[in-house]
Amino acid sequence: MGNDLANQVNQTLSTNSLISIVVSLICIAITWWSLQNLKLDLVIRQPKGPQGRLLHLLLAIILGHAVAGFVIDYLSWTQMLRNLF
Repeated sequence: MGNDLANQVNQTLSTNSLISIVVSLICIAITWWSLQNLKLDLVIRQPKGPQGRLLHLLLAIILGHAVAGFVIDYLSWTQMLRNLF
């Protein structure tokens, strides 16, 4: 019985981890896509150079991570609502 519970907990944690990875990658991709419309040439000298592209990538990762954190928190909160009723 203890082994079954351990397997169930392990499977739940694995599923949650996979969902978190997928949501994070999707949010980073959406952020990357939305940042394509940002005019970085007003802020940096060479937006098409390697440093400008790296800045674009880092902005996408930072903003995407923040959005993914919100989405993952929201999903966990909705899962907890099942225990309310």
